[in-house]
Amino acid sequence: MLRINYILNRGFVIYLSYGILVTCVAVLTFKLYQAAKTRRDCLKTSQTSDQQGLSSKDLQVVKSVVLVCTIFVLLQLPSLISSTVRLIVLEFDDGKYLVYLFGIFSHVTLTCTQLNASINIFVYYNYNSRYRAVFRSLVCRKRDQ
Repeated sequence: MLRINYILNRGFVIYLSYGILVTCVAVLTFKLYQAAKTRRDCLKTSQTSDQQGLSSKDLQVVKSVVLVCTIFVLLQLPSLISSTVRLIVLEFDDGKYLVYLFGIFSHVTLTCTQLNASINIFVYYNYNSRYRAVFRSLVCRKRDQ
């Protein structure tokens, strides 16, 4: 019963959620691009009718969202690989034959998870002017105190 529970929770659920995540990133990217294109078509004037493609602000929004989602997908990949290996190789677990390899891989997975959270701060800082202004005001306020 424990093995069935483990297969469902560590196998099926993780693959399903990862597949949904990748699908959502693709749909989100498509919808953002489509919305930006629709907005551009609605705001067309005689002065901007010569422009091709999306505005720089629309492209920036699409790039930032896609970058954050891609970073998340890639940095969750070690967790998916670990779960897959644990399903196939039963000794790949804490307290078993491959305990050292499991420990190393667990640290890599944890590092990737923490790196994901850390990188987002810099991505938002780079692409969002409001976030940048609030972040600067908080940092400057802390430094002045």
